Parts: sequence; C-alpha cells; structure tokens
Amino acid sequence: MKTRMHGFIALLLVSILAFASSLSGQEPKSVRTDSGPVQGTVENGITIYKGIPFAAPPLGDLRWRAPKSAAPWKNVLQADKFAPACMQVPIVMPALGLDALTVSEDCLYLNVWTPAKSPKDKLAVMVWIYGGGFTIGGTSIGQYDGRNLAKKGVVLVSIAYRLGAFGFLASPELSADQGGHSGNYGLLDQIAGLQWVKKNIAAFGGDPGRVTIFGESAGGIAVSMLAASPLAKGLFTGAISESGGNFGPERHANEGGTNMVSLPTAEKNGTAYLSKLGVTSIADARKKSAEVILKNSNSALGGAWPVFDGYVLLGDQYKLYEAGKYNDTPVLIGSNADEGALFVPSIAAAVYQSSIHTGYGDYADKIFAAYPGDTDANALRSARDMFRDATFAWPTWAWARLQSRTGKGKVFVYYFSHRPQYPNTPQFKDWGASHGSEIAFVFGNFSAAMAPTPADQAVSDEVSSYWVNFAKTGDPNGAGLPAWPAFTDANQRVMKLNDPSEAIPVPNLDKLQVLDGYFAWRRGEAAPKP
Repeated sequence: MKTRMHGFIALLLVSILAFASSLSGQEPKSVRTDSGPVQGTVENGITIYKGIPFAAPPLGDLRWRAPKSAAPWKNVLQADKFAPACMQVPIVMPALGLDALTVSEDCLYLNVWTPAKSPKDKLAVMVWIYGGGFTIGGTSIGQYDGRNLAKKGVVLVSIAYRLGAFGFLASPELSADQGGHSGNYGLLDQIAGLQWVKKNIAAFGGDPGRVTIFGESAGGIAVSMLAASPLAKGLFTGAISESGGNFGPERHANEGGTNMVSLPTAEKNGTAYLSKLGVTSIADARKKSAEVILKNSNSALGGAWPVFDGYVLLGDQYKLYEAGKYNDTPVLIGSNADEGALFVPSIAAAVYQSSIHTGYGDYADKIFAAYPGDTDANALRSARDMFRDATFAWPTWAWARLQSRTGKGKVFVYYFSHRPQYPNTPQFKDWGASHGSEIAFVFGNFSAAMAPTPADQAVSDEVSSYWVNFAKTGDPNGAGLPAWPAFTDANQRVMKLNDPSEAIPVPNLDKLQVLDGYFAWRRGEAAPKP
C-alpha cells in the first residue's frame, strides 16, 4: 500500500511539475526544418519558435539580390528570441502599440506559434505580413504576437522582408545583371518565406495545403500583389488584406491615388539615388554601410515601393484581374471607417484645394463635389475621407468587384467601424476607427494605453474568430457569429465589424463611384500617349 501511495505521489508530482513547466516555458522537442533542427519554448500550451532563418543574410554581394537559401546547420538552433527587424528608422508610438525595434541588415527570419501536438494535426496556417509603407515594420512588434490566434486552432507564422532602399532599389545595372528586372527584393523575401512554409510547416503541425496570407496596410497591399504575382502561384490558398489592395494605374508624375511606377521610372530613380550616395556602380554601393544606405534611402529614391518589373509584378493589377490573370483563391478584404485620421492630423482649406487640383487635374471639380473643401473643417473631413477612399476603400471595392466577376474564390468584404480606447489626449479626440486600429482586435493584443473594455474584448473575439474560420475553411462564418454574406457584383454587401456586427450595403458608395470614374479616366483619356 505504501509503495502504491509513493508511486501515486511521485506521479502526481511529475504531472504538477510538467504542468508548471509548460506555463513557464518548458522546451519542447526540437523540430527539423530543411536547413536544420530548431527548438522553441512552450507557453500556456502554445509552442513558439522565434528567429528561424528562412534565407541567407542579404549582406555584401547578396544586397539587392533575390534571397538565397539559408546555410544548413547541424546543432539545434535555440529559436527563443526575435531576430532584429530589417533596416529602418522605426516610428515609436507606444500608445498605438508601436515599440522600439532593434534593426540589422541581417533580418530574414520568421516566427512560428503552434498549438499542434504532432505533425499529424495538419492545422490551417496563417502567414502574417507586417505593414509600414514598405519602409518600417517588424515581426517583433507586440501587437503581432500570434499566441491568441494560435489558441483558436491555427499555426501562425510571421515573416520579415527588406524595406526601403534595401528592399526596393531598382537600377539599370541591377536589371541587366538579374535577367531584366530589379526592385522587388522585399516581395521576393515574402515569396521565399512562403516557400519555406510550404516545405517546412508540416513539421510544426501545419497543413501546407491550407495557407492563408494576411497583412495590413503595406502588408495588405503586399497580399494583393502576391495574389497577382505568378511567382506566388500555389503558395497560399486564401488571402486576407486589411486596408490593402493594389488596383490603381501606373504613376507617371504625381497623380492622385497612384503609387506604382514602371521599371524604367524606378531605374531612373535608382540611378539618382546611387548618384546621391556618390557611387557609380552597384559594387561600390554594396561596400557602403547599412547605416549610410539607410540615411540616404528617401532623399533621392523617389519613395521606397514595389515596382511593375514584369517579373514579380506583371503590370496594372486592375487590367490583370479584368483578364482573370491572378491567383484565384477565397479572399477576405476590407478597410476602416476613419483610415485618414492617422495621416491627416490637420489641413487648411487652401492647402487641401491645391492638393486636389495638383493630383486630380481636370477631374478636380468632380472630386470637390464629393469631397468639399470650402472651409477648414470641411477640408479636414474631406482630406481624411479622400485618404481613406483613394488609398484603401476604393482598391478594396475594385478588388471585390473584379474578383466576383472573373474568379471562382469567394469574396468577403468588411468595414471596421469599432472605435478603440484611444488615450485621452487631444491627438485622438476626433479619431474614429483609424488606420491600423483593427490589428489589436484581430490578434487580441492591446497596448497598455488602449486597455480594452468588455465590449472591445467581445469585438476582438468575434473578429479573430472570423479570421480563423476563414483560414480553416475559406469562409469566415461559424457558430455563434453574425452571418457574413459573400460579396457579389449583383449583391454588394459588406460586414460592418462593430458592436454589434451586421451586414450592410457598401458604405460611402457615392464617393467610391466618383473615384471609380476618376481611375477609369486616368486609365483612359488622361493616360499619357505613347
């Protein structure tokens, strides 16, 4: 009897210690990737791997080249801390969840959060692509911690990609050396990350046949670009774009609502940038320190942005979708009610009017009719609404209409209008659901300065459930959630995400229709003649 009792107590102690160690970060068994074994940590039932290299460090001669395979290793890699973010001058705004970042040119690493107990679990996979205007961002930002989504039964992966001049410099010399294209290294990094997922995620309990890419802002735009890139074909089965979409025409000068330039224009900008660096060759530019490249990255580059290179991005995405030339998967896409508040803190009527005349040319009067700017107050509201619609809402609407006409994958559109708990300062007084405010609700991670209410938590649980359901099945609907109808060209319904959530007609449709006419005009009679 005593022996049995001792055995029972010993077993009980082992169980308690095992449970306690799982809470405090017990190391799980190592997982073998195609490059070598990695070991993570366990926190509350989620196994976390941080800082796994998915490509070789893009240093020296590998700067401004497509990512190369990571060098193999034999010993177990302790994947227990984030790698540095890619080179940038980070914006630190703790109130909005933007933390200070350590940066390095050696930055092509990814992270995995998995609830799987074995490779046999074959869970759906969500791959996060951060935003930041293609100039800032990183996987270690607190809002992007994947454990809450993983708790809902998916494997969460976040991938890094090169930014600014490091990620998007084009030049004639680079193009000549690389088969006639250059400038989209940051997108090639994302594709390399997805290739890593396809090869390796099964070992982490993920299903390589159920991969959803998702991102916000530049990350959402990147998702849109990958949806149209032939190089990303077969690497994902679903796409979520938060405040993204890349459906504007090519930019020739400073036309409103456009970002993408042709390869010759990007090469011209790159040549000017190299001249600013004081070099005459890419070899000499590769000898410059990362700090020097960063210091000069926005001075002559003409902005760091992906380019229509004819290789990663074939051309005007609107026309590609009209022709049905894209990676046809289910998509969940949307924008926020007050996107522009973050970008337009104030503006005078005269400045607003001048910007519309400059950017929209002969179409300006029609823009003013929809977005008036006769007073400072009207100008501020219209400038914010214009930013929301031209940059985020119209591309989303265009994407939804085009895919519902030409594709097989279902389209689900949202309109996030729930105002978070902004800090009680004048800066945020008149903000609604601004740009990026949905991220905390998707991941369930709120900054201390934006402590959520019970209503916020309920919205977060609902939104994250929609996202996870979509990753699992290609449809956000599920038990206990308000019904979310698929968007069709004949029945244009979107899901208003708020308290409560409900399906509604497309918001601000009259304004979007004006912009639709503007972009058609840009592609037609206003397009530069050959």
